[in-house]
Order: sequence, then structure tokens, then C-alpha cells
Amino acid sequence: MEAPILMLDEHTDQATKQMLQKVVDKKKKFDKYKFRHNMVIWLTIMTAFIYLLYLYYSIILPYSYSFAAMFSAFVDNSKNLYMLILTIGLYGFMNLLRQKQEKAEKEFLDLRREIVDKSKDLWKKEEAWKSRHHVFEMMKKHYDINLFYESK
Repeated sequence: MEAPILMLDEHTDQATKQMLQKVVDKKKKFDKYKFRHNMVIWLTIMTAFIYLLYLYYSIILPYSYSFAAMFSAFVDNSKNLYMLILTIGLYGFMNLLRQKQEKAEKEFLDLRREIVDKSKDLWKKEEAWKSRHHVFEMMKKHYDINLFYESK
């Protein structure tokens, strides 16, 4: 369990601390997929740009007089097939990471909304209810998780 969550006062019970830890874990998972997705987006863009630049200088410019000559030059060089497979593979991997990112974001937001909805049950006592804003501020400060409102 994370140190700031463990150091919460006695107004937060163990079950609430577990829920807070779960939402932190979901947030970290979402951030990890978001970072990976952004890296693969840029890698795909750079690979496609380099590949198109290569095609332009090695096939289009020298063989621009005939489409048949361009097609023949494209098929003759096996590098074109490998670069095409790499670019399409990166595009597919980018879409796969996007789906995983969206799933992780949905799980994170659902759990965050559940904590916001159940806050009246989690802090039942009057003194605990008055001190819950300390927990919310700690979650916002340390983990950038807003528990004050249900919507982002």
C-alpha cells in the first residue's frame, strides 16, 4: 500500500484505504497505457514518414515516367515489404494500445465515481465526514485523482 494512504488518520478505515489504493493502482495502469499509446503513435508517425520519404526518393522520383515501372521497382525490393509490414504492424499495435488505454480509463473512472458516490457511507461519523476533505486533498496532491466531484 502507498505510504500517503497508510498515513491517513484514524477517521479512514481499512476498507476505505483499500479502495483508495485500488483507485491509485487503476490510475497508474491508465497512465502507463496512455504513455505507451502516445509513444507508439509517434513511433508510427515517424516510421510512416521515413518510409514514405524512402519511397519517394527510391521509387517515385527515378521511375515517375511509368506506373508499371514504379510498381515493378516497388515489388523488386524486399525492403519495401518489410517496411510496409512494420508500418502496418505499428498502426495495429497503436490501435490495440488505444483500446487497452480506453478500458483502463473506464475502470479507473468507474472506481473513482464509486468512491465519490459512496463517500457518505465510507465516512459515516460526523467527525470523519468533516475530515474527509483531507483525504481528498491528499489524493489530488499526490496522485492527481479528484474525488471532490463525480465528473472529471
